[in-house]
Amino acid sequence: MEQKGSNTETKRLNKIKIAKYIYHHGEASKQEIATALNLSMPTVLQRVKELIKEGIIAETGEYESTGGRKAKALSIVSKGRCAVGLDITGNHVSFVLLDAGGGICGKKRIRCTFKDSEDYYQNLGEMLDFFLDKYQVERERLLGVGISIPGIVDEEKKRMPQSHVLKVEDFELDKISRYIPWRTWFRNDANSAAYAELRGSSQDTIYLSLSNTVGGAIYMNGRIYKGAHFRGAEFGHMILVPGGKRCYCGRAGCMDAYCAAGVLARWTGDDLDAFFRELEGENPVYQTVWREYLNFLAIAITNLRMAFDCDVVLGGYVGGYMDCYLGALEDKLDEYRIFGPDQNYVRTGRYKHEAAAIGAGIRFIEEYFDGIL
Repeated sequence: MEQKGSNTETKRLNKIKIAKYIYHHGEASKQEIATALNLSMPTVLQRVKELIKEGIIAETGEYESTGGRKAKALSIVSKGRCAVGLDITGNHVSFVLLDAGGGICGKKRIRCTFKDSEDYYQNLGEMLDFFLDKYQVERERLLGVGISIPGIVDEEKKRMPQSHVLKVEDFELDKISRYIPWRTWFRNDANSAAYAELRGSSQDTIYLSLSNTVGGAIYMNGRIYKGAHFRGAEFGHMILVPGGKRCYCGRAGCMDAYCAAGVLARWTGDDLDAFFRELEGENPVYQTVWREYLNFLAIAITNLRMAFDCDVVLGGYVGGYMDCYLGALEDKLDEYRIFGPDQNYVRTGRYKHEAAAIGAGIRFIEEYFDGIL
């Protein structure tokens, strides 16, 4: 709590706390902020007044009255600064434009096969320019470009020791950004997606990404756990079936070989949406494939639950379709339950598309708040 005689730094930190609270919650009242952050109401009133004057937050509405004067709703001023999240996969590049409130202003997904070549990196810079032009972004407003990439990422050294997906080792990440004339930052794709979903949460959670490859993240104590060698949460390469199907990593029986999106999409010419249309149409072949998929997914989730004893969020391409099938998945999970009745601990992510790009770009939005004076 800010007290009489506190220094300028304490006041600045309280402004940051208030701005970030509003950012993470979308909107908030002064009373809610005071209670949640354990700040006195005079402190909140003064810091909010300063943040409004500086154009960082604004009063954007009123809450329903519970008697007396209606409380004002405070929100982040979204116009002004912005950031880009860029997600690189083996066959695509995705761009997402984020405003200062973390809202999505634009996005685009382009088919582009990764190549460790000068032409690829130059093309990446050109595609970013076209994307910024499309949404009429004034370049001085751009805080930075966060880049999500599939592989083991050493964020501090900007190196990728290995990426099975991109088929590179001991890779210098600055090569990717050499034609991007803004600040850049790199993060593993699953960690990026998890951060987009879970930032600001105080609840320990496992994020399971079910995309072209299976990845994941461990979110504990408000942070992503990376592991001693940046390999934390490589769930896709946990052995699910000893001696089973061949994984792209070269081993047999990995979770990826049974739970990746391609397990389903290969039945419809790599069109995942077509697979789920057939499933909704009660095609018996696809229903059989889906039941088998759910069974392996239930085993994988049960193993994660046994190891971490916390909620599991399903993301990635398949996660985007799972809302309608959570009941069937929970029935499968019941078959592997050993500790008696358990609450529903599996849910889907709020971002059905481009979560990794969003999570990468958010880094610069949050730095913007950290720089409040």
